[in-house]
Amino acid sequence: MNGSAKQLKPLATGMLCCCAAFPQALGQTNPPPGSVQLPISLRQGALLLKARVNGSDPLAFKLDTGFGITTVHPSLVESLELRRAGHITITGIAGDEQADTYAGAVFDFCGMTYEPRRVAVLASDARRRWRDRDGILGAGLFRRFVVEIDFAQNLVRLHEPDQFSYAGAGEVLPLAFKKDTPIIKAAIVLPGREAISGRFEIDTGCDDCVCLGHECVVANRLLEHTGSAPSDRRRGVGGSAEIRQGNLAELRLGKLSVQKPSANFFLEGSPAGAGQAGHVGLGALQHFKVILDYSRKQMILEPQLKQPVIGAPAP
Repeated sequence: MNGSAKQLKPLATGMLCCCAAFPQALGQTNPPPGSVQLPISLRQGALLLKARVNGSDPLAFKLDTGFGITTVHPSLVESLELRRAGHITITGIAGDEQADTYAGAVFDFCGMTYEPRRVAVLASDARRRWRDRDGILGAGLFRRFVVEIDFAQNLVRLHEPDQFSYAGAGEVLPLAFKKDTPIIKAAIVLPGREAISGRFEIDTGCDDCVCLGHECVVANRLLEHTGSAPSDRRRGVGGSAEIRQGNLAELRLGKLSVQKPSANFFLEGSPAGAGQAGHVGLGALQHFKVILDYSRKQMILEPQLKQPVIGAPAP
């Protein structure tokens, strides 16, 4: 769920037009579809998906497995006719942020709907100098649908869980959950060292490959492999944390691997919850077609041949 300040290449030129994908009339007599296919794009390090909310024009939302609740931009509360429902504390990489919550939001993806019990409104979104998205689609969306992210085709496919059946040859990784956050077992390899296994959150809200928490960095003496790289800061909800950037030799995901992935070594705090080594972000996931099936507690990875563009390490 953490953004990056570095310049990234887009998945495609600009935001793909969604007009043809959305029905002209919101009211339909046909039964809802069992799956839909929607274009995705990359903007400022965020993987964006469009949806209508309460009959609105298409709005752009960040697709973020690392965010526990769906959010909408503060400026949309009145026009979407949302109802105040309380408040919530959201924990980020460097602290907490209080957010008001609202009820009554219905998200429409070409006829497939998602109705979260409540959505959050972050005051910090209103303070941004520019508006790069209309909100965040968090954990609730991934519990509502089986979500298939096809980076090679710049598409997301949403499936009704009870109508989805996987028959491919991809690598199936078991998912565990800490509250709403998906966690896998994976391993990192540093040059000249044996693999280090750990529990890693899956975070589609992070544009880099791997982020490693300070506790993991210290326990495994990982800074010895970052050379003299200067420190930087990673920004997210709650503030920012000091990091040092580098590269791993390998990231192992079951029988699959990503070679020479970029990594952020946290010098304070962690991008993941207690007990996790860190998280795996878009930079690593984009090497695969990713199917997140929370209903069956599994993530499926199919290798893709398309050259990665998000957070790819230098040659």
